[in-house]
Amino acid sequence: MSQYVFKLPDLGEGTVEAEIVSWKVKPGDTVAEDDVVAEVMTEKAAVEVPAPVSGRVVSTTGEPGDMVAVGATLIVFETAAGAPASAPAAAAATPTPAPTRVVPAAAAPGASVAPARSAAAGGNGVASAHAADAPESQAAAASGGRVATSPAVRRRAHDAGVDLQQVAGSGPNGRIVPKDFEAYVARRTQTQPTPLRGAPKAVPASARPAAARSTGTQEIKVIGLRRVIAQRMSEAKRNIPHFAYVEELDVTELEGLRRHLNGKQERGAPTLTYLPFLALALVRVLKDFPQCNAHYDAERGVIVRYGAVHLGVATQTPDGLKVPVVHDAQDLPLWDLAAQMRRVSEAARTNKATRDELSGSTITITSLGKLGGIASTPIINAPEVAIIGVNRAIERPVVIDGAIAIRRTMNLSSSFDHRFVDGYDAAALIQALKECLEHPATIFID
Repeated sequence: MSQYVFKLPDLGEGTVEAEIVSWKVKPGDTVAEDDVVAEVMTEKAAVEVPAPVSGRVVSTTGEPGDMVAVGATLIVFETAAGAPASAPAAAAATPTPAPTRVVPAAAAPGASVAPARSAAAGGNGVASAHAADAPESQAAAASGGRVATSPAVRRRAHDAGVDLQQVAGSGPNGRIVPKDFEAYVARRTQTQPTPLRGAPKAVPASARPAAARSTGTQEIKVIGLRRVIAQRMSEAKRNIPHFAYVEELDVTELEGLRRHLNGKQERGAPTLTYLPFLALALVRVLKDFPQCNAHYDAERGVIVRYGAVHLGVATQTPDGLKVPVVHDAQDLPLWDLAAQMRRVSEAARTNKATRDELSGSTITITSLGKLGGIASTPIINAPEVAIIGVNRAIERPVVIDGAIAIRRTMNLSSSFDHRFVDGYDAAALIQALKECLEHPATIFID
């Protein structure tokens, strides 16, 4: 038998390191060549890493959330005699292609981000196959130095009265990871002496009041997709001075048109929501507001205005909010635009969206659907300079020509990059949208 050392390959696009999102194997597992052994995330994409050889996993490097440099050892396999001891340089740089999921640019809390698949997938991949059976005397800091672990584990140990010197660490260089601490506490609980006769009996957890059983905490490590979301959202709010503008619309006529068009569809056929009308109206008015259909290239210090409208559609998925793109929306009539919005949204939900479908938007629209509320303040999907949000449509009494009438109303919430879009122009764009949506026939007039 021999060992095969697999190093993190160059994943392209200038990548120098990648974050471990999840391990699909653990030491002791047997894998076949091309089996997925890990998922890593670069700043551009989430990538599944396949095994370059068949064999048994000897060790893995790092745990979810750790960064691994390109060229550093990722995983060690035990292979049949005669196999190479490590990946040749060329092979390490160009491994067998694995499915890649694009990480789209960040959007807003009503249009937040998102990439492809949840980065909080399970698997830790760093624990020894026999870590649970390691003797407690195998201390994490046998050398007498400071115990290697995270601040969170130290705090939990302090609260539980646990001496971390007695906890065996299964992480790199004996580092104590959360599961090591939890395993130690579980073993200590099982070996506690039987209470003396007459001592108060412990109340089983199942018999305690609900309030008493819900006082614990849960720690969720921010890694992969959520780390990218947090980073990009913070950058957007920190670097972009947002100008927010909210306007009320009377969509009574639009609702009538929407119902009329949907009524002509066959039973079970897709129907129109407000979003395609908003999208079509936005395409029309952007001709007069080109500064809002633009990107800010911070590295070059230039504004790039686009003649075409590549429409980002904020989409809620099981993995978080993603922003698939309808390219060249200006070329599509209403029903085709609605179909494309449904198609890219569904592709995003099912992780079937391509790289092109998750990048390149020039302006984004977002909707919270039935949760739309009265107003919202969406965060700009950088490098774009504008985002438009739809809120809930409701019937309410309004005054028209001195008389009270019941009308269907809805608010548009918008945010603009105030460095490049003046407040006057932002308000004028929303007023133009209001005109189109309140008199929907104008949407179809060039």
